[in-house]
Amino acid sequence: MPDVLNSIEDLRELARRRIPRALFDYIDRGSYDERTWHRNRDDLRAIELRQRVLVDLTGLSAGTTVLGERWDSPIAFAPTGLTGLFHRDGEIEAARAMLERRAPFCLSTMSICSLEEVHAAVRRPLWFQIYLMRDRAFNEALIARALAADCPALVVTVDLPLQGLRRRDPKNGLSVPPRFTPANAWEVLMRPRWLMGVMLGKRRTFGNLAAFFPQDGVTALSEWVGGQFDPSITWRDIEWVRARWPHKLVVKGLLEPDDARNAVAAGADAVIVSNHGGRQLDGATSTIAALPRVAAAVGDRCDVLFDGGITCGQDVFKALALGARGCFAGKAFLYGLAALGGRGVALAHAILTQELEITMALTGARRVAEIGSHRLVRR
Repeated sequence: MPDVLNSIEDLRELARRRIPRALFDYIDRGSYDERTWHRNRDDLRAIELRQRVLVDLTGLSAGTTVLGERWDSPIAFAPTGLTGLFHRDGEIEAARAMLERRAPFCLSTMSICSLEEVHAAVRRPLWFQIYLMRDRAFNEALIARALAADCPALVVTVDLPLQGLRRRDPKNGLSVPPRFTPANAWEVLMRPRWLMGVMLGKRRTFGNLAAFFPQDGVTALSEWVGGQFDPSITWRDIEWVRARWPHKLVVKGLLEPDDARNAVAAGADAVIVSNHGGRQLDGATSTIAALPRVAAAVGDRCDVLFDGGITCGQDVFKALALGARGCFAGKAFLYGLAALGGRGVALAHAILTQELEITMALTGARRVAEIGSHRLVRR
């Protein structure tokens, strides 16, 4: 392990060495030809910052308020599937690390540890993300479980009516739970620490789904999941969720202003500008290009959050400058988790926050509220 880990790229490289290729590519890459995956990063990097000097920076702080909740930094852990396979009990490790840093952790429906297991372990509120499945009883059960776990926010992901074509996953032999195949046996055997950790974890399959569908084993569960993504979902279904959810409702997976307006009309308290990390529609616009139009469309009627392509704190600054109130990162935190467990998650958050604070200082912004488009160079 390097003596100094002080960038997300450092954590990425350590993660690459510590987990099998199938899992690393699942974190690291996108769908089809990965054009959108590249755009997310390239478009962020192309934005230039306006340097300012001799500004009084006394009391500089990255703290902010999102959905009425005070965050020490405008950076949260995005919902990510399979998190418990990157490190033993990964969802619990990640949630503890984020909550200790007073930052939100959002648990995915496709988590390995169940909502109840994570809630019992951390004993503090966490956000919960759901997909609306064909089985409406399952949807109602998930919402009820989120209520029972005192989740302050429910995130509905809407950009997955069908799963995008992620060409690397089948080639790498990715499966849940992990299994030996000719394609991955050497990769797995060369990582005994990872293998032993995952084998000793609480679960190795989808905890939230197994609690609802335990009877016929892993194969039947996987087949059920594959047939449950529902292409018939419309905005009426978001209204259906709103009627059953009394707390903050967040809609994730929007790129177009009209969709953002529809989300607000359906009762969303916040929207997340996201293209699923470039893992769904390849050829879609980058999230940073979509962000200003979405922010302008909803105005102050809901909070606008950002997701996609964040690899450093400067990316967070750019998103805030273009209309985001807060940012979600998935890949950056999974690199940390795969590299060092919960300690790596905390380190990833600390790195991003420090980079954001330094960028604020060098652009003359003492508070997050002072970050605006005037801090960027216009071409």
